[in-house]
Amino acid sequence: MDDLPVLSLIVFTPLLGVLLLLFVPGRAHRAIRWIALAAALGSLVSSLVLLGYDPAGSEFQFREDLPWIEAFGMRYTIGVDGLSMVLVLLTTILSVVSIFYSWEPIRRRVKEYYIAMLVLMTGMLGVFVALDLFLFYVFWEISLFPMYVIIGVWGGPRRIYATVKFVLYTLVGSLLMLVAILAVVIAHAAVGNPLTFGYEALRGFGYADSLQALAFIAFFLAFAIKVPMWPFHTWLPDAHVEAPTAGSIILAGVMLKLGGYGFLRFSLPLLPDAAVSFAPIVIGMAVVAILYGALVSMVQPDLKKLIAYSSVSHMGFVMLGAFVFNEQGLQGAVFQMISHGITTGALFLLVGIIYEQTHDRAIAHMGGLNARLPRYAAIFGLFTFASIGLPGLSGFIGEFLVVLGAFRFNGWVAAAAMLVVIISAVYMLWMFQRVFFTVPSDWMRASWDGLRDMNRNEWIALSPLIVLVVALGVFPGPVLDAIAAPVDRIIDAVNGAGMTGFGPLW
Repeated sequence: MDDLPVLSLIVFTPLLGVLLLLFVPGRAHRAIRWIALAAALGSLVSSLVLLGYDPAGSEFQFREDLPWIEAFGMRYTIGVDGLSMVLVLLTTILSVVSIFYSWEPIRRRVKEYYIAMLVLMTGMLGVFVALDLFLFYVFWEISLFPMYVIIGVWGGPRRIYATVKFVLYTLVGSLLMLVAILAVVIAHAAVGNPLTFGYEALRGFGYADSLQALAFIAFFLAFAIKVPMWPFHTWLPDAHVEAPTAGSIILAGVMLKLGGYGFLRFSLPLLPDAAVSFAPIVIGMAVVAILYGALVSMVQPDLKKLIAYSSVSHMGFVMLGAFVFNEQGLQGAVFQMISHGITTGALFLLVGIIYEQTHDRAIAHMGGLNARLPRYAAIFGLFTFASIGLPGLSGFIGEFLVVLGAFRFNGWVAAAAMLVVIISAVYMLWMFQRVFFTVPSDWMRASWDGLRDMNRNEWIALSPLIVLVVALGVFPGPVLDAIAAPVDRIIDAVNGAGMTGFGPLW
């Protein structure tokens, strides 16, 4: 097993599916769907080997290191620690769910759709395992183009506007990230070190304060756009509203995590002094994002937009936890990323189920669905409660740890975060009540006889997410154990710079 290139199998099995699809006629929809699902399942099954990750072992495990573009110090170096391991598993699970759910809704240009989904899967997985900064950048770019295509071709009526906005934001972020990567690589080589893009070689190097500040700003803008943090979030609601259901699942469940992962893997360990210096600003922006996302969610008339803006708030918790620089905050940030991926991905899937039947997402047009769709209502309720952080479900663990870490940093910041937990419960439960328990609207009555409860494929797609949202809420220990060592290394990296916060609460 040690000699088996497990990570390469995980990353590139979807591309094997793409290769097979190239030889399948475009009208053979059944064969195309099965090949795409088999490729995604192959990656998922391979990723289960990562459950053998030893938190007490070496930092990066299942490591592969091969020469690539040696003249420029670029190598094909991949590996996982606890942080990347849990995100790889999240990616493979949600990718399988998305591809399987797409069987019925996607009926045009089916071959091209599944090619885009599989290429996207490879790009996202590569981001989480790359230990060479240029390789990371390549996978980052690979993950962007398929999402442009998915939204632009299979999206809603305003898909072109949403796609152009998405492209402009992400291309600017990608350019800034490339500048930051080149800056740290050149600075490292300028003092006589070998030219390398290797993450482990670049980490721990004493970069000048001015370079750290400039590189941190460039990394920050690239990753903040992807998270997205306020005020760089405006592309997200449009992208979610126009994306097909599976696109929204992947966008919220995995792609937003690329930004959070970038902060935790690169910004903090590579540039710790700058991270500490900018932490109060980032924390302030995170608190604004938490409050802003929650308040705007309260007034959204569209189910997808409500969930999209709630993502801005939830990912604000991730950024808050990451930049308070203590164990509880950082562990909460990672756990919140995992939980948000599961719960929000499931909520977008559930919205897609009702949209496929009614072709409408307006909350005002809903009402009384509990009487007609009781099983659908029960599952929607489960993920609604997970989203607001009900104890016993996965959403509680991440938010609780982030708030606990924030209290250790500054009481006022923690108080603001706790206020938003209450606001989140208000808008999510109000939405749930209006959709399922009010008197059906006239519009809904006209569609009443055509409504059906969840079918077999929808149950199959949601089942792993139901299991995970409960299991992680009751047994968070395995995830917390896996991410403990990476969190400790981040804390060690920033400890030397000092962290004063905003002062004591009293």
